[in-house]
Amino acid sequence: MDLTLKIWRQKSANDKGSMMTYNVTGISDHQSFFEMLDVLNEDLVAKSEVPIAFDHDCREGICGMCSLYINGEAHGPGRGITTCQLHMRSFNDGDTIYIEPWRAGAFPVIKDLVVDRTAFDRIMQAGGFVSVNTSGNTIDANAIPIPKFDADRSFDAAACIGCGACVATCKNASAMLFVSAKVAQLALLPQGRVEASTRVQKMVHQMDLEGFGSCTNTGACEVECPKEISLENIAIMNREYLTASIGSEE
Repeated sequence: MDLTLKIWRQKSANDKGSMMTYNVTGISDHQSFFEMLDVLNEDLVAKSEVPIAFDHDCREGICGMCSLYINGEAHGPGRGITTCQLHMRSFNDGDTIYIEPWRAGAFPVIKDLVVDRTAFDRIMQAGGFVSVNTSGNTIDANAIPIPKFDADRSFDAAACIGCGACVATCKNASAMLFVSAKVAQLALLPQGRVEASTRVQKMVHQMDLEGFGSCTNTGACEVECPKEISLENIAIMNREYLTASIGSEE
């Protein structure tokens, strides 16, 4: 498989950046997208050129590092997969593939295809945790009955890997799906109810400070999410926020 790659190159956060054209040959349809980029980088290094910087870690669809915008879609043409799980059989011989970093004001480009997603970390630090001691000599978890429906929804929300595809896909660069997944994950369990009201207010406040856009319910985030996080979590977060806001006014 021979391909033409149009890749965003940017030397640093302060550099203007531009699309550069590269050609790769002999790519197998069994290779992953990252393996294809590895082949390209090996060729660039052999030519004493600067390899393309891109984020990756586990390459197993767990870490959320593989933040690539491929042919106008977050993580590429697949559904329910991350970039590292995308294989070249999704493309055809002779294709031109456009590869860009996430495009969002809150995710500034560091270099080439690598963006700064520490905004997510700061949102989590603002309230995405529980202060209840859940380790050591604690009561057996089964001593607190939890409806299966709530437990399932909590586990589904916890599947969020914080990759940022929702932000990159949203026309408003909204982080509502990410934040709502983290809020819902804890709000649906007894351990998370202790500080539920302060959590949601702090996390939403931090989200706004980071410069993410507003949600206008287009649903693109859910479609492109590699873990298929449901929009229902946004409704849960809105309910939690409204309840917390009314309670703080009393």
